[in-house]
Amino acid sequence: MSGRVSRTRIVLAVVALAALIGGGVWYLNRARPLHYVTAPVTRGDVATSITASGSVNPVITVQVGAFVSGTIQDLTCDYNTRVKQGQLCAKIDPKPYQVIVDEDQADLNTARAQLVKDQANLAYTTLARHRDELLLTQDSISRDATDLARDADLQAQALVRLDAAQVAQKASTLKAAQINLNYTNIVSPVDGTVVSRNVTVGQTVASSFQTPTLFLIARDLTKMQVDTNVSESDIAGAREGAPASFTVDAFPTRAFGGQVTQVRQAPISVQNVITYDAVVTVANPDLALKPGMTATAKIITAQSTNVLRVPSQALRFTPTGAAKAATRSAAKGSRVVWANRDGKLVAVPVTVGLDDDSFAEIKSGDLKAGDIVVVSQAAAAPGASKPAPGAALRL
Repeated sequence: MSGRVSRTRIVLAVVALAALIGGGVWYLNRARPLHYVTAPVTRGDVATSITASGSVNPVITVQVGAFVSGTIQDLTCDYNTRVKQGQLCAKIDPKPYQVIVDEDQADLNTARAQLVKDQANLAYTTLARHRDELLLTQDSISRDATDLARDADLQAQALVRLDAAQVAQKASTLKAAQINLNYTNIVSPVDGTVVSRNVTVGQTVASSFQTPTLFLIARDLTKMQVDTNVSESDIAGAREGAPASFTVDAFPTRAFGGQVTQVRQAPISVQNVITYDAVVTVANPDLALKPGMTATAKIITAQSTNVLRVPSQALRFTPTGAAKAATRSAAKGSRVVWANRDGKLVAVPVTVGLDDDSFAEIKSGDLKAGDIVVVSQAAAAPGASKPAPGAALRL
């Protein structure tokens, strides 16, 4: 009797286990309800933009070079030195040029002395000529003697003019030598800040073939510009006057605002990739931006402010099995968003304006700020105890 009871219990246990397994398989394979992710319709700004990288530079940078060759004798400017226009920054050894000035000054003095001598001779020849001409009228001298006196006077006049020309030539040579001597003083041509110094005391600079750059002076570091490299496919959207913003690695959370002031026509070719320089100017009152910083800029190509907008994902969402309904609801040239109307998904035809991939401008359609639209859908996880927001929505 006890054996029969044991066999009955075993059969019941097997049946119960089979029922439990079958119920689990059914539960795991049953159709899962759809959960919808929703977002509100809001008012705000929508802007399309292009992204480009570039470098931060001063608006005006002046290269200070040397016109004459020689050895650097003294330096009075260094990195970050604030300079005024005409301030002495460096001095080249002036002794070789001073010697030339002294020689040319001596030559000029000699030419002037020769001019004075020949002017005195001219005075004598002129007097002798007049005397001989007077004697000729009295038949007291021969005509030949009178002609000789006239010839001597004309030669003296020509010699004085020649001396005057030589004096002018020597004066010009002296002036050129004096200019070269003055060029040994390297001065700042503008007010600004020294951002680069390329020489040291004792270094010899040679300006025979190419003027060497001794200093780089930024005229005003409170006004900077970003030279951005915009690809040829995006350059049509960059225009002068467009607002722009950029970030630098030193301040990753700070956005610097600026404006496009120039789109340069010259193409830049790097490995057969063509870009164009769009110049973005920006104020730098706190001197946070340094020359040479790498910037990632965003140039606004079009912008709508305080407009009705929906997430861009809402335009790409279509509920499962509702493609035909969406097609019937959308008029020609319009798009469809799915809104929550009293717990039901309703296709709402809309006309879309700007789309910046985050938000899309709604120009017309049966939507208002605060309406709820669906951006995506997902099946509920097996065994989920609570429905996701929007789970009660139905087609």
